[in-house]
Order: sequence, then structure tokens, then C-alpha cells
Amino acid sequence: MKKLILTLIAALGFVAGAHAAEEAIPWDKAPNRTTDLAALQNGAKLFVNYCLNCHSAAFMRYNRLQDLGITEQQIKDNLLFATDKVGETMKANIDPRQAKEWFGGIPPDLTLVARSRAGHGGSGADYLYTYLRTFYRDETKATGWNNLAFPSVAMPHVLWELQGERRPIFDKVESHGHEVEVFKGWEQITPGTMTPVQYDQAVGDLVSYMQWMAEPAQNTRVRVGVWVLLFLVMAVVFVWRLNAAYWKDVK
Repeated sequence: MKKLILTLIAALGFVAGAHAAEEAIPWDKAPNRTTDLAALQNGAKLFVNYCLNCHSAAFMRYNRLQDLGITEQQIKDNLLFATDKVGETMKANIDPRQAKEWFGGIPPDLTLVARSRAGHGGSGADYLYTYLRTFYRDETKATGWNNLAFPSVAMPHVLWELQGERRPIFDKVESHGHEVEVFKGWEQITPGTMTPVQYDQAVGDLVSYMQWMAEPAQNTRVRVGVWVLLFLVMAVVFVWRLNAAYWKDVK
């Protein structure tokens, strides 16, 4: 329980920092593909290849990916980089001391971040979907990157080769007697290996996987819940009719 609480705190630290980060831009609605096995498999591949280099998922074991239709052999051949046992948990490749030196702290565990980051702007998935799509070049930052959803974030844009390099376009408008900048769109500096549509699709798959990872049993829970509610409705009707039949001759 202590480890779970610490992980939740760390996950919050992944995106915490200031209310300004939440107010920076509205969160986009993330697609929900937690029942799409192909999307979840692609999201798992992206997570292992791009996120697991720095971030761990200490409450997720590799062999749990078999729930997504990935065989044990496929896991061994394509997804095991930090260990040689499918029963091991997903541990980051990075050395904690190097991480602290490079980023100012150890990158937090991401097992529960899709659940922990919900806020007034939307769900945790909405935040992650917006965050991973709003990195931009900023030479004033140590990493060379910044983010509209989390200004001055220490994390670099690990997916930049897929998305390419962009800069935000702002318009200056008057608000309450002050001139403020309002985000209007993007200027593409260099293209990535994916088109904008393909990149959004990939990020949607990645975020859906992170949603699934935060609660692998959620789809089963929902299905069971629906059947339980249907059973209760039928039971209520049956009991109501039984009660009426029992008391019909009682004056």
C-alpha cells in the first residue's frame, strides 16, 4: 500500500508544477480505444520503445500484455529490452543518478498516471493526449523543448522524430486592460516521419494503452457491471410480480 501511495504521488509529480500548466490551453478530448486490441498493441509498442527508456511502470508485468493478444514469444522478441523475463515488471532503462543529473529528478512511474491526472480540464487521458501533442522547439530551455500544456516541463520531446519540429503561433489580444498572448496554431519547422493525422492516431493509441495499463480489468469490470444491473432489473420485476401474486387474495 505504501508503494502504491508513493507511485500515485510520483505520477502526480509527472504533470504537477503550477496551476498555470492546467490553464495554459484547453485539453483536447482523447479517443478511447481501450477495447481496440490493435490500438492497444500499437500503444504498448510505443510505450516500450519511447517511454520506458526513462519512465518505469512498476505495477505492470510484461506477461500481462498477453491480455492484449500478444503472445509470450512476441513479447520476448519485440518488447523485452530491460529484462529477459516476461514475468518481470516494466522497469526503466535509465540510471536514476543520471536521470537526476539530466532532468533534475527521477522520472516518475507511469503505471497510474492516466488515472491520477484527471482535473477540471478533463480526464487524465485528455491531459496526456494534449500534453504529448503540444511540444514545441524552445532554445531557451535546457532540453531545447517546451510544452503548451505544461510550460517549462523538464521532459524533452521523445516523440519528436515522429511529429517533427514545430513552433506555436500566438496572437496578442487585449484582456482586462492588458495585452496577452493567445495560442492560434502551429508552424511546422521540419516534418516528422508521420503526418499530423498519423501522429495524432499514434498518440491516441499510446494514451489508450496507458489508460488500459492503469486498470487492466476496467473493460471486464464494465461488462460485469452491465450484466449485474440487467440481472437486478430482472430480479426486481420478478420480485414485484411475485409480491403481487402473493398478496392478491389478501384483503
